[in-house]
Amino acid sequence: MTQAPLPDEPLLSFRRAGGEAAEAISNLVNSAYRGDSSRAGWTTEADLLEGQRTDESDVRALIEADDSMILLCLRDDEIVGSVHLKKVDEETAYLGMFVVNPGLQGAGIGKQFLQAAETSARQAWGISKMTMTVITLRHELIAFYERRGYRRTGQFIPFPAESGASVPRVANLRLEKLEKDLAPRSFA
Repeated sequence: MTQAPLPDEPLLSFRRAGGEAAEAISNLVNSAYRGDSSRAGWTTEADLLEGQRTDESDVRALIEADDSMILLCLRDDEIVGSVHLKKVDEETAYLGMFVVNPGLQGAGIGKQFLQAAETSARQAWGISKMTMTVITLRHELIAFYERRGYRRTGQFIPFPAESGASVPRVANLRLEKLEKDLAPRSFA
């Protein structure tokens, strides 16, 4: 599926990832969230967490799981973004691991890609709500999602540090659940 660009925004295309893209997705996710390469963008978690965000086998498992997909954002033939979408129930999908190449952040790609992800989940599963969790210390990221219609729920969970892959650099990290109603609104 391809979407026409908004003025001054790049032409992008979107497609569901296959297993052959697992390594490229893992590399992109890790470069956008962790380490020095992530500091080129504004979505870095490098000051909050260390370690890998994901690996090729985890990404492959997400691609192959039922009611799960990774959507790719491409500029020409280059993967510049990826997002994991998972059907939670008949009404809800979860959006996670949303990334855009750090060197391209701030160019409007994220806005277009988020809209494409919501549309893809709605078309694939007929859902009417999207949820996500965001580290509460990521104020600029929460504000980005709020500008796109997500609302804070006030539901918090501790950061899952026991997984071992991500090691917190900050004590008591928490995630807040955000949600967005995707159902078409009727205007009477």
